[in-house]
Amino acid sequence: MNSTTFRARSGRRGLRGAALGAAVVAALLTTTACQGDDTGAAGPSATAPSTAAPSGSASAGGSTPTTASPSNDSGTGTAGPTATGTGDGGETGGGNGTRYADCEADGLSTAVELQDPAGETPRHFLLTVTNGSKTPCVLNEAPILRLKAGNDAPIVETLGEPDTEPVVVEGGGKAYAGLYVFGNDEGGEAEYDQSDRFTATLVAGEGTELRGTLVFDLPDGLDTVSVDDAARVNGWAGTEGLAMRPITQL
Repeated sequence: MNSTTFRARSGRRGLRGAALGAAVVAALLTTTACQGDDTGAAGPSATAPSTAAPSGSASAGGSTPTTASPSNDSGTGTAGPTATGTGDGGETGGGNGTRYADCEADGLSTAVELQDPAGETPRHFLLTVTNGSKTPCVLNEAPILRLKAGNDAPIVETLGEPDTEPVVVEGGGKAYAGLYVFGNDEGGEAEYDQSDRFTATLVAGEGTELRGTLVFDLPDGLDTVSVDDAARVNGWAGTEGLAMRPITQL
């Protein structure tokens, strides 16, 4: 009887243990399910591995990253290059290529020197202008020279091609032009006139005439000189030698 009783109790204990085990399992399953629901609501954790495609490569869908178009912005707040010049190299004298203004007739004083020895026919003259201002100014090409007064008088031809480089005359400085006035030999048949002064109009940087006329009175001792169509004038120069050297060859 004792053995029978022992077996019955053992069976009941087994059933009770199984029931308890099933309850524990059910509880664990319920807890796990709740945790799963919480995880789904909160989204993937921050430590979950990323599935994004690497930068600079095609994504899983096959598209390529967008590349920004080059911009004209240099980083200075402007949308492109800005103007830095003042036009024509910055000149202020009507296109003469320098930063100085063209000389004006009323700002220059004049002088004439005869270059021929005493006793010879006066033919070669040095024309000198002096800048009376403290500010430099510019002389362009050669003066528009007439050997007689009046705008109707013939213009003296320039000797060769005038120098295209402007001559900057410093404040109080001088510039020079050489002049040949007479080519008729004594006893020749060419016609000639007499002149008691020379007049000149300055040329602007763009090649047009400037207002105002320079008057060159003859040196002391000369009342008039013979002039003819052989007359030639050299362009403005910064030294007497440069002005006269070509003229003395005539």
